[in-house]
Amino acid sequence: MPIWVPKGGMGLTPAEEQLKCYLKRYAANKDGRLRRNELKLAFQNLELNFSGFRAKRALRHADVNEDGYIDDVEMNELVIYASKWGLSNRIVGETRNSSK
Repeated sequence: MPIWVPKGGMGLTPAEEQLKCYLKRYAANKDGRLRRNELKLAFQNLELNFSGFRAKRALRHADVNEDGYIDDVEMNELVIYASKWGLSNRIVGETRNSSK
């Protein structure tokens, strides 16, 4: 008998939690909500190709209420979506470079 798992799974992995903390740093007004241009900047700093396109797609995927922001409720879905791009290795390297 299959086990039902709600959307978003059972929680975030440690790598996904790290990505979530990284993305929250880019909320310009420190309210925890991310706009498309803030996502684009975060993706550019991770040296992702097509960061503008990826930010647009990520926002479209995770912004459930379509208000143009990713808030705390939608952040987990954004992190799960963006973690498919293998960002955990890039974040580790980025945090090392910023601590120098």
